Formats: sequence, C-alpha cells, structure tokens
Amino acid sequence: MLRSENLLAAATMMASMACFILNDTALKTMAGDVPLYQLLVLRGVMTSALVGALAWRMGALNARPPARDMALIGLRTLAELGATFFFLTALFNMPIANLMAIHQALPLTITLGAALIYGEKVGWRRLSAIAIGFCGVLLIIRPWTSGFTLWSVYALLAVFCVTVRDLTTRRLSSGTPSILVTLVASVSVMLVFGLIQSGEPFVPMAPHQIGLTVFAAFCIIGGYLFSIVVMRIGEVSFAAPFRYSSMLWALALGWVVFGDWPDALTLLGAAIVVGSGLFMLYREARLVRRLARQTP
Repeated sequence: MLRSENLLAAATMMASMACFILNDTALKTMAGDVPLYQLLVLRGVMTSALVGALAWRMGALNARPPARDMALIGLRTLAELGATFFFLTALFNMPIANLMAIHQALPLTITLGAALIYGEKVGWRRLSAIAIGFCGVLLIIRPWTSGFTLWSVYALLAVFCVTVRDLTTRRLSSGTPSILVTLVASVSVMLVFGLIQSGEPFVPMAPHQIGLTVFAAFCIIGGYLFSIVVMRIGEVSFAAPFRYSSMLWALALGWVVFGDWPDALTLLGAAIVVGSGLFMLYREARLVRRLARQTP
C-alpha cells in the first residue's frame, strides 16, 4: 500500500511542477503585449474566486488563526508579493529555463535559512552541499560577465522572497488551514497589483490572450492543490526529489515554445544545484529513518 501511495505522491508532485511551469509559460507568451500588472490582476480575480470557493467548501473561512499566526501570515504575504513581482518580471525578460535553474537553489536557501534563523541542526555534509550548490548558481548567473543583468538580480531576489515565505510558513500552527493562507496571498496579490495597475490604461486583449490568462489561472490553482495533496499522501522524503522535474518541464517548454536552450555552463550549473539538492534530500531521508529506528 505504501509503495502505491509513494508512486501517487511522486506523480502528484510532478503534476504540481508541470502546472506551475505551464502557468509561467502562458504568462510569458504575452510578455510585451499585455502589461504584467494587468495580467496579475486578471489572473488574481479568477484564482481568488476559485480558491475562495474551495476554502468556503472546506470550512476554512470560519477558522480564527491566533494573533501570532496573523502576524506570520502578514509577513508571508509581503514575501509572496515580492516573490511574485521579482519572479514574473525576471520571467518576462530572461529564458524560462535559466530562471528555473536559479530557482532550483530554493531547497538550499531554505535549509540554510532554517539553520541560521531557527537554529535547526545542519551537519557538515549538508553545509558542503549548500556551498557546492551556490557555486552552481554562480555558474548560471556568472556575475563576472556581461551576461549578468538586472533580471538575474531579480531572479535572486525572487529566491530570497520565496525563502522568507516558506520559512515563515513553517512557523504557522497546524490549526491554521493551508487553503486560507493561500487565499490571503492570492487576494493580496490581486489587490496590491490592482492598485498599481489602476493608474494605467487597460490594454485590450485578443481572445487567445484571454484564453491564456484563464489557462494560467487554472494552472496555478492546480499547482497549489497538487502541492497540498502531495503532503498528505505517501512519504515526503520519497516525493520531494520529484520537485526537480520542474527543470525538465522548463527546458522542454522553453525550447518548444520560445526556442530557448541554455548554454553548456548554465546546464552544468543547473546540474550542480539539482545534484546538491538531491544529496540533501537523501541525507535528510537517512536521518529520518535513523531516528525512526531509535524511537521505541
């Protein structure tokens, strides 16, 4: 039974990554034709409506998070806003595979952040993996060359914001529904970027652009839902490595849709980052199994 649950969890994780990359691809196809903020507002309206309906159906709207969680949700929402702005701005101005290669560093930054902020124990092997992974990031962005642009900085800032968001999420109490937190983030993104967009004229959209925006909204919802489901089935340590399937989706869609293919150094850097992350997941899984054997 556990084996079948693990396989389902792996498939669900890959589906989640596919949904997120498809969302990014749909939005990127409209870069330069439709303003970013307008797309965020339109997608946000549909996303918030769908998440709100789901939260209502699950009874999450009746939840009353404690004051401590409210403060954490506020910080998490600010980080979400920053991540959305920096990630999508970078996405509109650089190849999707390069951007996703940088974002594969997230497990490394989150592990390092947990050690520095929360005092979580990280052994020398995982610290070494983090250092090697960051060397891989340097190979991708190459700050010593003319290819290092403002958009590379935005990609790094997006990684920082997502790290803050996820580290904050770790501190939320179990009584605060995940779907409620997702709804707050979705509505906040819609409202904040709606206020920014309100001072700009609305750009008319062609039917195919409206269709792409609707498609992006459903994809982002699918990504959120699959990522929640995957945490409830099988073993997390088994499913977690399949998060890196996002790199394969980004390479494939970047080549097919935009005709982009990373150069050899970028691919080498991505391989180093992914390899470092997989090694850390392997070490964490071994630690969990060791603790399980020691528990009477």
